[in-house]
Amino acid sequence: MVSISTVNWLFVCGLSFCLGGIAVLSFMPLGSDCICPLKNPFANSRDGEKAALTAPTTAKRRQPHAHDAAFHKMAVLVPFRDRFEELLQFVPHLTEFLHRQGVAHHIFVLNQVDRFRFNRASLINVGFHFSSEVYDYIAMHDVDLLPRNDDLLYEYPSSLGPLHIAGPKLHPKYHYDNFVGGILLVRREHFKKMNGMSNQYWGWGLEDDEFFVRIRDAGLQVTRPQNIQTGINDTFSHIHNRHHRKRDTQKCFNQKEMTRKRDHNTGLDNVKYKILKVHELQMDGVDITVLNIQLECDINKTPWCDCSGTAAAASAVQT
Repeated sequence: MVSISTVNWLFVCGLSFCLGGIAVLSFMPLGSDCICPLKNPFANSRDGEKAALTAPTTAKRRQPHAHDAAFHKMAVLVPFRDRFEELLQFVPHLTEFLHRQGVAHHIFVLNQVDRFRFNRASLINVGFHFSSEVYDYIAMHDVDLLPRNDDLLYEYPSSLGPLHIAGPKLHPKYHYDNFVGGILLVRREHFKKMNGMSNQYWGWGLEDDEFFVRIRDAGLQVTRPQNIQTGINDTFSHIHNRHHRKRDTQKCFNQKEMTRKRDHNTGLDNVKYKILKVHELQMDGVDITVLNIQLECDINKTPWCDCSGTAAAASAVQT
């Protein structure tokens, strides 16, 4: 497989020939008639159940990056849409950072390809469904937040609850006590106990605050790194350019009212989605997995998934 260089937006699959030529892969789904070795023979159904597509029923989901010798294995779940320049920095940086700590891990890029507004929490739910058979803890990781201090240990969280790497005394932007965003490590059994994250948060913000309440309601508590000698200015590199990519902070319909409440109705057990493609790729020599995810929206329950009011048309996506 050809390593990916700093090309603006193309992935070149050197080993596969599709439709009579070399397959050029972007983060948008390929046509269903292009069958490449990168395609996973299994994909999750919209309700998170496994469904065989083209492989024999005896086959298992391929996890070529399983770390057999490691006692604990971490799935780095990266919610993603149109942030390729940041991903080019994130993948090699985090990989080298975790290699210095000897952390067995694999990066899963959760690429939202539907026409709805971005839904970070639902993408994390999907990534957990996909990876939890092999990996016993997850890192919910923003693509624009790069750790700089090697004392930030991405270790298996304690039995107390999630380990918040980007605590309010360290994060360059958010400093309130209940903040659990940026980088949060969660045990597999704890994530299941909390029923994952709410699926109601379309657009930017507040899904982490709701998740903090889930942590508390599950009888867990957030732990954070201790004795870190750096602060808010030198613990992380925050590489998001707010002028180049503005946050989708729009509130429409009754979104503001509904997303200020604890969501007892949605979560890991009822996230609606399809995984259209699974790409096993290399980026600067690092193996990563890209999931092209099509989320589904119930416009009767969360009409704010499309503030234009044309959610029915938004569900049409090129596959």
